[in-house]
Amino acid sequence: MQHDPSVPPRRNIGKAELFFGFLKIGLLGFGGIAPWARHIIVEEKRWLTDREFAELLGVGQVLPGPNVMNASILIGDRNQGLIGVALCLLGQLVMPLIIVVALAVFYDRVASVPEVNAALIGAAAASAGLVLGTALKMVRNIRPTLLPLGIGAAGFAAIGLLRWPLVPVVLVLVPLAIAATWLGRRK
Repeated sequence: MQHDPSVPPRRNIGKAELFFGFLKIGLLGFGGIAPWARHIIVEEKRWLTDREFAELLGVGQVLPGPNVMNASILIGDRNQGLIGVALCLLGQLVMPLIIVVALAVFYDRVASVPEVNAALIGAAAASAGLVLGTALKMVRNIRPTLLPLGIGAAGFAAIGLLRWPLVPVVLVLVPLAIAATWLGRRK
């Protein structure tokens, strides 16, 4: 199904739909949940626009815990209150929990096999590619101005290239981004 950014997002998502949507995200997003979360929430279910998803993911990024988990809490709360939060969290966690326990038992038996270590390195590279691909899709659909791109580039340079610690970089860039957005909207 091709995503049409001009179609408005759906509102008032039901309890069962929240649970099963996040159950699917939890099952498919094994090893890298953000690309699948975006695909299901924005493209498949049309619960949010790309911009809304990026904003929730940004909020989730600066809060403690996994960013998509934080975003799921916000989506659940917006649509079904505290029950929605519980359903989104439960849906997102149940399948990975079952799978991780099964894989831990299996990995315990094959951990010393060199081919298994090579496969894990390949899976890590594929996960990195998924994250990059999702970021590029979001940038293409959102079409950010130079300011957000500059802030993102500054974060990448500070953390990725200069190897500065994450927390101080976030503590500087987030207030700058908020102030710049606020000032930009006042014009």
